[in-house]
Amino acid sequence: MDEQWIQSVGIDVGTSTTKMIVSRLRLGRMSSTFSLPRYQIVERQLLYASAVHSTPLLGFDEIDAEGIGAILKAEYEQARISLSEIKSGAVIITGETASKKNAQHIVHLLAERSGDFVVATAGADLEGVLAGKGAGAEKRSQAIQGTIVNVDIGGGTANAAYFSRGKAIATVTFHVGGRLIRLDPRGTVQYVSPNIQPWLDAKQLRVAPGQQVSVEHIREIAGEMSRSMLDYLTGRETQISGLLVLGHHLREPIPVEELSISGGVGQLMKEGPVQTIADVSRYGDFGPMLGEVLQQEREKETYPVRWVDPEQTVRATVIGAGMQSTEISGATVHIKPELLPIRNIPILKLELSEEHVSDPALLRREIAQVYDLGARLFEQTAGVPFALALSGIGYCSYQLLQTIAQELADAYRRTFAASKTMVVICETDMAKALGQALSLRCGGKPEIICIDQVRVEYGDYIDLGEPISGTIIPVVVKTLAFDERSHEKG
Repeated sequence: MDEQWIQSVGIDVGTSTTKMIVSRLRLGRMSSTFSLPRYQIVERQLLYASAVHSTPLLGFDEIDAEGIGAILKAEYEQARISLSEIKSGAVIITGETASKKNAQHIVHLLAERSGDFVVATAGADLEGVLAGKGAGAEKRSQAIQGTIVNVDIGGGTANAAYFSRGKAIATVTFHVGGRLIRLDPRGTVQYVSPNIQPWLDAKQLRVAPGQQVSVEHIREIAGEMSRSMLDYLTGRETQISGLLVLGHHLREPIPVEELSISGGVGQLMKEGPVQTIADVSRYGDFGPMLGEVLQQEREKETYPVRWVDPEQTVRATVIGAGMQSTEISGATVHIKPELLPIRNIPILKLELSEEHVSDPALLRREIAQVYDLGARLFEQTAGVPFALALSGIGYCSYQLLQTIAQELADAYRRTFAASKTMVVICETDMAKALGQALSLRCGGKPEIICIDQVRVEYGDYIDLGEPISGTIIPVVVKTLAFDERSHEKG
């Protein structure tokens, strides 16, 4: 197995903070001498973690590009690393920052300064999944029987992601975060987010700008908020606690075996008791009290879940790297060459079992669930919201292929009506036939790109290059790597 080391950078520009890490990744060649090289990350080391900076903004709705650039320039110097040494990486813009009017401009500006990076803006659902991966919940879910939920609590939101058997199965976001109530050092309320007012009213809790609050008053609000979130996550109560939910609700309660909390508030859980109003307001908000009451709920064991420590807390969403490997799609592809190249397409995976392919109703339900997850994780776009990776299908009869094509096309056009291009990746040698079947059903709305013999995983990103000799497609697979606590050095 050939080996090489690469250095990689991860940048997370969040609602209240910006962070950068430098990783060292050991790549191992996993394929045989006679096949195309396929590299995997076999070891990760965290070489450098930046300070946690306040995200620079120009007014309310614009990110300060020069300010971000200055932070990163200083951190590169502090880490003693030059851009030429960075071989891969990822830039993720998260939280409310992702909705700023120049977020996409910042993403591309950072990518240009940092090499051939995975670049993305992450809404709350995708941010929750990324944080869950960074916190180790995805990996943990492969080792336990049952489901683990990781809740990443920052300044404005708490992003929860449920994982089972190594897959993200659901997400939900709460108006729970340290900066929803802001205080000065004397305990005078400076700001209360309007997003939590309906919940405050339902709980008959009063807090308003200009009000002088005591430690006990803030403890009561933080305690009620924490318990409401835990009630919803565990299915104990969903009506009043549901007032804290941002966006979509869970379709049904999900039994949870384990719970971990990451993010800035996850870090504050470890910082000991809050005794004075100055302790509470040391960051200008009530985050320290949220951390304390959550730690108390953990110690009281009043909820039927096993609390586990995340591998990362405040840096859970910082991406370690976009490790890249080039593959070549097989000759049986269905493409429209003028649509290529396409860069940085996230992967959504559809794993089909014998039961799915023998039961049309089950197949339809599985496809609907995967597309529903895609609609929450990725932006609705006229371009390509994601590439759908099909796996688990061995031999595929003509009739079965037509059935799969019909279900895929109908659900895609219904769920992603704005998209002009649909990308499907097959593990096996069936892309030409499936692509033709999809095209017949879609009639150019959307156009179909269907390639085969490329292995990708959920969470990867891909680039599709311009065709060589008409039908051979170079594919760059980019894997987001998360630093593991066992290798942490900084």
